[in-house]
Amino acid sequence: MATQDLVQLAQHDGVLLVTINRPEVRNAINYDCAVALAQAFERLDEDPALRLGVVTGAGKGFSAGMDLKDFAKSGVRPRVPKRGFAGLTDMPPTKPLIAAVEGFALAGGFEIVLACDMVVAARDAKFGLPEVKRGLLAGAGGLLRLPRRLPYPIAMEMILTGDPVSAEQAHRYGLINELTEPGQALQAAMALAGRISENGPLAIAAAKRIVNEGLDWSQQDMFAKQEPMIAPILASQDAREGALAFAEKRKPLWQGK
Repeated sequence: MATQDLVQLAQHDGVLLVTINRPEVRNAINYDCAVALAQAFERLDEDPALRLGVVTGAGKGFSAGMDLKDFAKSGVRPRVPKRGFAGLTDMPPTKPLIAAVEGFALAGGFEIVLACDMVVAARDAKFGLPEVKRGLLAGAGGLLRLPRRLPYPIAMEMILTGDPVSAEQAHRYGLINELTEPGQALQAAMALAGRISENGPLAIAAAKRIVNEGLDWSQQDMFAKQEPMIAPILASQDAREGALAFAEKRKPLWQGK
């Protein structure tokens, strides 16, 4: 399969839909697929017409993680320099990313989900980090991000047992934004993306940056660190347009400036 076929891209009203397209191997990630994903996320960041992305998997599941058979044969890990596993986990895009999950998101597939900002999942989907069952560790962000998303005891149970949890359990823990009926996750994720894409593109990207970086800021200096990120937004043409549109009772015409 050609590299460009391993990941399918579609653009809808400022939303880039990224589909992992290896259903014959449960959307497991090999090196070529990781490169294609990295290119997709670079496009998301670089194209001013795009405001956020949605990532999903073709067929019956999201992703089973690293393609172990391909790795055993080639010895090449599906990591892209600087960007990490699947071209994503070490350096997610600066613009928001939503995971639309059907079926399963396991091992590296779950780590892809954890690198996203929001999650929409079918009720029958499963999430898990089974690496310890194979004597391995979830080194593409699972050990680092899961305790930030879930209560510590729940995250530790998932990590140390390797047992999966259902989407309904994950939703109760706050990991998932919205549950859908099977087969409806992508539709719901695109609807959520559509609601976000109506907002100011500069503000969307800056809000994500402040939230993510602010997790590590101390209370003493968090406002000082936030200010230089907020100031350019307040001085932008989009901020003025947003205020005018509100006063004139119309939809704003964003320019990303």
